[in-house]
Amino acid sequence: MRLGYVIPFVLFFALAVALYVGLGLKPRDIPSALIDKPVPEFNLPPVKDHDKGLKTADLKNGEVSLVNVFASWCGPCRVEHPVFMALSKTGEVALHGINYKDDPDNASNWLARYGNPYTRAGADRNGRVGIDWGVYGVPETFVVDQGGRIRYKHVGVMTQEILDKRIMPLVRKLKSKQ
Repeated sequence: MRLGYVIPFVLFFALAVALYVGLGLKPRDIPSALIDKPVPEFNLPPVKDHDKGLKTADLKNGEVSLVNVFASWCGPCRVEHPVFMALSKTGEVALHGINYKDDPDNASNWLARYGNPYTRAGADRNGRVGIDWGVYGVPETFVVDQGGRIRYKHVGVMTQEILDKRIMPLVRKLKSKQ
């Protein structure tokens, strides 16, 4: 009879602990199930007024790439954009963009106004490709190796410090394995 009272208490306590731990995680601490997995199959048309969309084959071409998920309506994307503009000028790594759930005119105007650092920029208007990539929100940036495998995922604003201390060392390490 006493066991009938103890079991619900134990279950409630376990659920409370799980919720407490889960709510304490920062979004950037949530691991991606896609790390070390091939990029999903996709084929995105170009962002309006641009000529190169993005597809799976573009990320399996023998070079290390960064894929940045961005949107014109995303305030943090505007904050990180100068970092990507500077990176694109170095030519050190291919930088591609996935424009996530955005109005075509707004996306085109945003890139015209702030600059287009992307070699290729695909328009994911309905967010389906973002779901396949495991995107929680924007901005997010992925490191993709020469064979098209996702090696790292950064959630949130890309700063110069994060780029210098986390992203580019991994890019250089992956490039050295060519």
